[in-house]
Amino acid sequence: MEKLEKQKCPICNKDSLSLIELAKEVPYFGIVHIFSMDCSECNYHMADIESEEEKEPARYTLEVDSEKDMNIRIIKSSTASIQIPQLKMSVEPGVASNGYITNVEGILERFKKIIENERDTTEDDDVKKNAKNLLKKIWKIKLGEMPIKIILEDKSGNSAIISEKAKVEKIKK
Repeated sequence: MEKLEKQKCPICNKDSLSLIELAKEVPYFGIVHIFSMDCSECNYHMADIESEEEKEPARYTLEVDSEKDMNIRIIKSSTASIQIPQLKMSVEPGVASNGYITNVEGILERFKKIIENERDTTEDDDVKKNAKNLLKKIWKIKLGEMPIKIILEDKSGNSAIISEKAKVEKIKK
């Protein structure tokens, strides 16, 4: 692991940025490099992940239908999108997109936090009701009572769903 401290932050311009690069072996995927930037002054954070070997652009589709599926490993780069059609939710690649290694439960937790934040900050009763319904659905999904599909698409090839249940399709760059 390489770590650089007291670097200039691109947001607050203070020498308070920590840069970290870590190489990690991920079973069935290979060696990945994890990069992160964290500013202790303004709390800026950015992270990404890249495969050491060049991968083909791909779309992974995973049918989640049991509590056991919560442990399926997901590698998401900043260039990947994640969609859960049954919840009508997605994360698109872009400037604010981060890369990370997680599992299905971790993906659901990320969506749950977004929904909870929206519920807690809105004055609109319809938005609150919709958020409450989505949170119930996430709870049922985690218990294996509501099947969903997770679609992970990455034109850089730096993402994957590590499971025999995942269907993989090549896509064009």
